[in-house]
Formats: sequence, structure tokens, C-alpha cells
Amino acid sequence: MFRANCLSDRLPARLACSLVLFAVVAAGPAIADIRILAVGPMTGPYQALGKQIRSGVETAVDALNARGGIHGERISVDIEDDACKADAAVAAANRAVGRGDALVVGHVCAETAIAAGAVYAANKLLAITPAVTANRYTDERGGPTLFRLAARDDAQAPAAGTFLAERFGGKRIAVLNDGSPYGKPLAEATRLAMNAAGKREARLDTFDPGAKEYNALADRLVADAIDVVFIGGDPGDIALILKALRARGSQAAVMGGDSLATSEFTGAAGDAANGTLLTFFTDWRQAPSAQDVSAALRTAGVEPQGYVLPAYAAVQLWAEARRTGGSADGEGLAATIAGATTPTVLGAIAFDGKGDAQIPGFAVYRWQDGLLVSETTP
Repeated sequence: MFRANCLSDRLPARLACSLVLFAVVAAGPAIADIRILAVGPMTGPYQALGKQIRSGVETAVDALNARGGIHGERISVDIEDDACKADAAVAAANRAVGRGDALVVGHVCAETAIAAGAVYAANKLLAITPAVTANRYTDERGGPTLFRLAARDDAQAPAAGTFLAERFGGKRIAVLNDGSPYGKPLAEATRLAMNAAGKREARLDTFDPGAKEYNALADRLVADAIDVVFIGGDPGDIALILKALRARGSQAAVMGGDSLATSEFTGAAGDAANGTLLTFFTDWRQAPSAQDVSAALRTAGVEPQGYVLPAYAAVQLWAEARRTGGSADGEGLAATIAGATTPTVLGAIAFDGKGDAQIPGFAVYRWQDGLLVSETTP
């Protein structure tokens, strides 16, 4: 094999060396000009939701790059797993700052988003969550570069509480929670909304998350002749409670929040999942503006459910601000987004002064044979 001596002063050898080096550079991988981050639980009990965010971001970036990127610059996607743990989220946020990521799309769990949000805000990094519903994420907003492209918990609980009062006004209703930052406030706010709609609960109860079984809890509910159970908590735990009830012959209706809109719940609950009620966001797959993207996702083997389309829209918001705002820094991009109504796969998006998207809130759905069936409209 011929090898040029790059230290030689002879012109043919030096020329050959230059050609070899040029060929190596030309054949090497392209270096992306712009990096953005998709972050969420890519492992653990909420991994299905994190992977929905990843799918939405990657598909949006592929579409951008196919059209030439942003001002001719291509975009690449960094992936971080926060495992729904605050310390992992902070570490991921610091890595994003160190890499110079231009946008963060993600976090599913409130505690991770709030912890990482402090890093994003301090470093003026644009961050858009398509998933976090906790009110305090924007009520206690860390800075103007943080946005929420999801409905708030204070929209979820009224939808659930009003539904319970109207659908089950003559039934005995229990309200349970697991004491977590997600489950407890959701269950309490649902109870208050149900009370405001004229229905009082028959039982309040709590349980420890992560138990291997909930037989004693199921026994209490059966003994109290409970007809309907609203549960704020982890989908795996709710599946175990549901199965424990069914094992005791109870046909009590079970309802939860948006955490039940995952394959983790249906996989753990099995056939018992049929009939389970839950609150979840607008089904964006039905939006006229989402049809082309939804078709492209399905062609690629991705069902555009859950957070897929909101994550896609987050990238669209950033890209449009980058194209039109005249600024590439986080504060400039945030100002452009805050002051505009931007067409996206979800429709036209505008934000209020807290950074909350002005979009439809929650509706009630029912699991049936592995599909979510609408029970109400937003």
C-alpha cells in the first residue's frame, strides 16, 4: 500500500499527503452547526413519555434539515436521560450549557423540570417543556427563557372533578393519592373541583408508592362499598390497585390523570385496563394542522401520540423564532416567541405572560382494547 511521507520536502510526496488529508476530511462526518437537546426519562417507569419527546424532536429536526436547516446551518439532536430524577436533570442541564445547545425540549416530571429550569434560566438557555403540567413550573418561573407547551394541572383537575360529579353523582367516590409532587396535588385539586360541582367524596385515602401489592388498600375500598376511585399516582401503582380490586370482584370505575396515558399502564394492567378513565391533553392527532406530520411519523413507525406532536411543535417555535427574530441567543429567541403567534403542527400558538401556551386543556378518555377513546371534548 502506498503511503506518502508527510515529513518529506519532495513535492510529489507532499502533494500526495495533502490529497490524502483532504480525502479524510471530506469523507469524515459532517459537523452540525446547531445543537438542540431532547431530555426526559429515557429509562425507568416513565420512559415511554421521554421517548415520545425524543421522537417528536428528531422528526422535526429531520424535516428542518431536509429543507436546508436554519439559514443553511444543519441541526443535530443531543439526547439526555433524566430518569425523572432532579440530580440527573441538573447534570443534563449543565451538559447542555457546556455543549452550547441552542434549545432544550423536555422534561416530563415536575421536579426535574424545576431543578433543571434554574440552570436554563441562569444561563439564558431557551427551554420548552411539552409535558410538565405542575402549576408552579410557570407560577414560579425561573426566567423568561422557560416556556410550557402543555396544559396546566389546574386545568386537569377541574376536567376530572367536574366529570366525576356529573357522571357519578349518585355513586360512592374515593379519592386516593401517593403523596408525590404529581399525585397529591392532582388528587386534592380534583377533589375540590368535584366538591365545587356538588359532589362530596365518600373516602379519602393515601398509599405508599412502589409497593409490590395493594391488597390491604383494595380491601378497604371494597369494605367501604366504593363505586368509583380517583387515583393520583404512578401508572404502575395504579395498575396494581386496579388488579387488586378486580381480584376481589370489585367493578369500581378507576380514574387517574395523564400518567395513565402510557403503555406502561396498559402493559401492567393487562385486560383490566379496559374501561379505565383518565384525563389527558387534547388529541393533537385530530388537528387539521397535524395530518401531514402524523402521516410521516406513522410511515416511520412512530404513532404520534402523547407528547410526540407537542415536542415537534416546540422545535417549530424555536426554528421560526430563529428565522425571523434576528437573534440566536436565548433571551432574544424567548422575546420573539413571547411576542408572536406562531403556526405549528398544533395550530397557531401564543403564550401568556407566565410562559404558558394558550391551548386547549384536558379532556376525559377511556382505555379500550389498547386505544384511548374520548369520553368528553376539551
